[in-house]
Amino acid sequence: MKTVAFAVLAALCATSPSHAQSAYPDRPIKLIVPFPPGGVNDAVARPFAEKFKNALGAMVIENRGGAGGTIGGAAVARSDPDGYTLLLGSGATHIVGPLITPTRTYDPRTDFKPVAILSVSGLALAIHPSIPVRTLREFLAYARANRGQLSYGSAGVGSATHLGAELFKALVDAPDIAHVPYRGGAPALADLASGQIKLAFLNVSGQLISLHKAGNIRLLAVTSARRNGGAPDIETAVEAGLAGMVAVNFAGIFAPAGTPDAIIDQLAAASRKAMADPELRDIFDKAGLEVSVEDTPAKAAKFIDEEIARWTPVIRSINLKAQ
Repeated sequence: MKTVAFAVLAALCATSPSHAQSAYPDRPIKLIVPFPPGGVNDAVARPFAEKFKNALGAMVIENRGGAGGTIGGAAVARSDPDGYTLLLGSGATHIVGPLITPTRTYDPRTDFKPVAILSVSGLALAIHPSIPVRTLREFLAYARANRGQLSYGSAGVGSATHLGAELFKALVDAPDIAHVPYRGGAPALADLASGQIKLAFLNVSGQLISLHKAGNIRLLAVTSARRNGGAPDIETAVEAGLAGMVAVNFAGIFAPAGTPDAIIDQLAAASRKAMADPELRDIFDKAGLEVSVEDTPAKAAKFIDEEIARWTPVIRSINLKAQ
């Protein structure tokens, strides 16, 4: 009888809630990158995932592109809020896409819980050396003297480079600088370096900095809040006297709304540990990316609110619509 009673007691203990629930995570976490492989999103996601596994376990990257990032964003918003499906969010998924899409498939504030902003990267006002200026102040004087004759290249309609340039135009009262959209930053940079275009707003990258140092292009200012670590000689637009000219790309981790706070806290702690790795920081630095200080859920949420407030009037002023 004692043997039977012990067996029954053991079975009850094994099926009780405290034993049935395994510790999180007990399987790989999926990180959806809402763009095709390659580019800045993978440059953030893949090295991050490698370091994340040392902090909380395996992370698998799934590229799910389309509709400017909103297809992947919607997929995560509809996922089970169990901490096993996350989004590498950006300005495309949390700012531009929701604002310009006529029928929104998700709300960037209410359908996600921010975990952490991993990286930020400023834009750069870049010119061909044939333009006879070396500082942002000199360029503004040049632009006033050449009204109606200037145009700028960007990575495409609705890109951070496009919106950053339009903010710049509004701040310096230069609505006549025409927009020449490219299919990505690479072809715009190639045309700038060859002299096909004389002015471009581009994402700060290792390649951009290398071309600047080689004298093929000239970077007049960066639009991040701080100088870029890869090119500390280049002043920020704010330092050059252009108050309010702050424009950055960002990449962050977002979970579906409803994800338990305990899991969010675990993910945030693991993200901080991964981002503190010196090797990862070196990878980011060489790519022109800066490790973000918005590394807690509360800071990340505040950052998103500020970005939405910053870019909503710019997007509406140029009547930007989904293509």
